[in-house]
Amino acid sequence: MIRIILATAVVTAVMSFDGRPARAYEAPWCAVIGIGPGEVHWDCQYKSVEECAPHVIAGNRGFCNPNPRYVGPPPKARQKHRGRRR
Repeated sequence: MIRIILATAVVTAVMSFDGRPARAYEAPWCAVIGIGPGEVHWDCQYKSVEECAPHVIAGNRGFCNPNPRYVGPPPKARQKHRGRRR
């Protein structure tokens, strides 16, 4: 019985570790919210300024700002046009 419990614990421990690093989601817009004198919280999860604005207007003192850490998706490779030129 102890062997089964030990084996289950080992399998659970091994499965809980993931070798890939965790990636935080960064969106293009941030709600910059004042949380105290001279302190702000950057909530960078909004895809547009329109999506950000209700979170700032809804009682939070702050503003929407472009995310300075946002890199965006890699550019798509351009495909060559193989048709005739006009």
